[in-house]
Amino acid sequence: MSTSTDSLPADTFRITPLSNAAAGPRRTLSAPLSAEITAALDASPDGEVAVKSVDVRIPLLEKNDILAERNRGYFLGRGLVALNLVSSPGAGKTTLLERTLDEFGPRTRCAVLVGDLETENDGRRLRRAHAPVAQITTGTTCHLDASMVARGVEALDLDGVRILFIENVGNLVCPASFDLGEQVRVVLLSTTEGEDKPLKYPPIFKSAHVVLLTKIDVADALGFDRAAAVENIRRIAPQARLIQLSARTGEGFGEWTAFLESLVPKPR
Repeated sequence: MSTSTDSLPADTFRITPLSNAAAGPRRTLSAPLSAEITAALDASPDGEVAVKSVDVRIPLLEKNDILAERNRGYFLGRGLVALNLVSSPGAGKTTLLERTLDEFGPRTRCAVLVGDLETENDGRRLRRAHAPVAQITTGTTCHLDASMVARGVEALDLDGVRILFIENVGNLVCPASFDLGEQVRVVLLSTTEGEDKPLKYPPIFKSAHVVLLTKIDVADALGFDRAAAVENIRRIAPQARLIQLSARTGEGFGEWTAFLESLVPKPR
């Protein structure tokens, strides 16, 4: 697990636009330190800058948190809502987004950033004519961070986009610590994983705004105890909205799309 975005040079991850790429950069992150240095030089008649000791023992995640706040402000300024989808591998994030783009996407413009260590497979699955999609390939990093998302949105044509889905790398541990600038964190728990996942991985569930219990169409066949799973979710994440659904059959899917509809900023 990487603990600091400083340890992630830009060339350790790749951004690949797969549909509706931006014509050019859509944002420029500010550089406050550079501005301060320039101002100090301009104010010094001899071109010298006074130096003072600074305690650099700052939290390792501080840089990420600063970038996350910039992302949040950028999303707010564009009038869109960003959702960070987190789960174990195979919990159904991509299948959920496929159906969401097909049923919800045609009436509300959406965009997707997809995170994986390697391959562009999931990004290709999500490619739609009406939805900008870009793949973030992280290499050896087991989570997305705010800087990756900042770079990723530059590759997307966000004109008219109201919902940005960020499909995080499949992992229930590392993503819990990294704010991406999202307004909503969605954690998926699949019936194929067992009822006790919230008890085993409490930090990610405690950070959730929404928990999706997925693949409920196969719960009985698997002997999955839905009541026990719901009890565990409520115990660890009482703050989260719980939606039970199957992206394959559509059961419960209307509640998910209604929730998304409630997030869409209304015209002033």
